[in-house]
Amino acid sequence: MTFEHQGLLFRRDHRLREAVADVLRPAAGARTVLAVSGVRAAGLLSALPGDAAADVRVVDRDRLYASPGRALAALHRMASAHPGGVVAVVEPPLLHGALERREWRRWESVLCTALAPSRMRLVCVHDERSLSPRDRAAVLATHPVLVGADGPRANPSYQGTAAFGSRPRAPEPLPVQGPVHRLEVGPSLPRLRQELTALGRSEGMDPDRVERMVTAVNEVAANVVEHGAGKGGVRVWRSWDRWVCDVTDECGGPADPLAGYRPSDGLRPRGYGLWITRQICDYLEITGGGEGSSVRLHFLDHRVEDLPADGGQDRAGDVH
Repeated sequence: MTFEHQGLLFRRDHRLREAVADVLRPAAGARTVLAVSGVRAAGLLSALPGDAAADVRVVDRDRLYASPGRALAALHRMASAHPGGVVAVVEPPLLHGALERREWRRWESVLCTALAPSRMRLVCVHDERSLSPRDRAAVLATHPVLVGADGPRANPSYQGTAAFGSRPRAPEPLPVQGPVHRLEVGPSLPRLRQELTALGRSEGMDPDRVERMVTAVNEVAANVVEHGAGKGGVRVWRSWDRWVCDVTDECGGPADPLAGYRPSDGLRPRGYGLWITRQICDYLEITGGGEGSSVRLHFLDHRVEDLPADGGQDRAGDVH
């Protein structure tokens, strides 16, 4: 077994149950995993023979898909823990924001290279009744194999990393609430860490968030100092459901918006920093052009559930 990334599109629940029952009959020694919504999990397990159902490990879908970076790390750990291989059926969550859609699509597009050495068959199930035409097109562009009524088949619409691999010039717009705090990136990273720690505490952030913010910004700032212009800036500001940190590099910087998703990036200093950073923050955007680059880090308030009716105060793709 080598890594296989497969898409299963369905319109009828009985079709899903039949297909998943076939998938969760793995080769001997493989671990079977199910990570779908709670209601759907019970129905899929009930369609399996008793001994097969008992062997399936049910994983909390929302925890697995907590963030793109952490989800990828979790799949790596899962594959490493089971040398005999893993057969996993997963149900990606419904996404509503433009940023979330783009970053999870990028995540899907890079899986075949990110998990290439892994002994894993990852089957992503998608209910076509809830997919927009663009969502469906994204599924087709990011899954090299589709599971049909007659089993897996090659997907001619697959594009891989080319589907969402271009670097945008600016990040997705977000509402800005409150002041924008500006710090400098220079040779003294300890000073920057001290200033970020003091800022986080003064803003009432909990200690865990302060630590994650300081660590993530430090990793990106180290890239600016060691591999970029040697100087840049940090902007820390509040949006309606998150804290945002923009780390700018006056020249150079990462050109690949997928940097940090591939474990092979860990062999290079810059990639390793972004690999770690993607697991610390919730979302990471790489944008820019010939004049420099920006890495935007998102730290979500997971207690926030509903977007305000007016969407917040101001809107800005970037903060100046």
